[in-house]
Amino acid sequence: MSQTDLLNIVNRPRRLRRTPAIRSLVRENTLTKSDLVFPLFVCPGTNVREQVPSMPGSFRFSIDNAVKECKELWDLGIQAIDLFGIPEEKTEDGREAYNDNGIIQRALRAIKEAVPDLYIMTDVALDPFTPFGHDGLVRDGIILNDETVEVLCKMSVSHAKAGADMVSPSDMMDGRIGAIREALDDAGHSDVGILSYAAKYSSSFYGPFRDALHSAPQFGDKSTYQMDPANTAEAMKEIELDIMEGADIVMIKPGLAYLDIVYKTKERFDVPVAVYHVSGEYSMVMAAAEKGWIDGDRVMMESLVAMKRAGADIIFTYYAKEAAKKLS
Repeated sequence: MSQTDLLNIVNRPRRLRRTPAIRSLVRENTLTKSDLVFPLFVCPGTNVREQVPSMPGSFRFSIDNAVKECKELWDLGIQAIDLFGIPEEKTEDGREAYNDNGIIQRALRAIKEAVPDLYIMTDVALDPFTPFGHDGLVRDGIILNDETVEVLCKMSVSHAKAGADMVSPSDMMDGRIGAIREALDDAGHSDVGILSYAAKYSSSFYGPFRDALHSAPQFGDKSTYQMDPANTAEAMKEIELDIMEGADIVMIKPGLAYLDIVYKTKERFDVPVAVYHVSGEYSMVMAAAEKGWIDGDRVMMESLVAMKRAGADIIFTYYAKEAAKKLS
């Protein structure tokens, strides 16, 4: 190309990158505080704020400190949390999961009293509540489906009674969305929503989360109920089934490694799509940042924007507080 040709370039995309103001004006996808959901771990005790060893900057909170954390989240502009509980007792039947005075139920009541407008979702799965670390009941080494669904229904109703705005079944048992919807409606909780972990993959990115909840599988893995990471069409089937059964929002999990599934879901289904920026994705960035190998804040913000670009309406992330501060 000659010097004359260079001087006569008509289309110069760099014109729209020249200053922060013009880059902001033409930005195609924008992350906001309203996109963010903060996963919150509650544990027994009082005045507990214990860092999760494998998740720098993330903590387990006793209920009193969870209330303080939620007040801070609300003041930062984060309007929703997803609540996970560590019970005082693990049993093979997982009965603490639907104990009306259990850890999640007590946390719900306390947080709702202190921050009534905070939207609270609750995790519905049995992995923290049994000694097996699996998302369902276990018999002879087999994770039971229908028997588990019965317990998940009781758990969901108990959460709704305690003040949950939405339940979030993360177990991947067949038929559980329809059963939970029916159980909630029959118990007079038709206004309580369901966010389904509709395409939850049997991933190796969940390790730090299991550390946080003391819920690592005690045998085998979760491949008989969570999805094969190689599959796409199966995800579309799972999502379609959950929507038909009454899911209000569908979740893809993990996040960054599965953005193609997020994109396909948003293109195909007319429902809000959530994505979980999971513990392994978070911890890898935090560890690299601690080493000084990357700018952790910029990588995290770039990751969250990538999820928006792929089509996510809602992002569950342990980085929600830091992101909210930066967005301010």
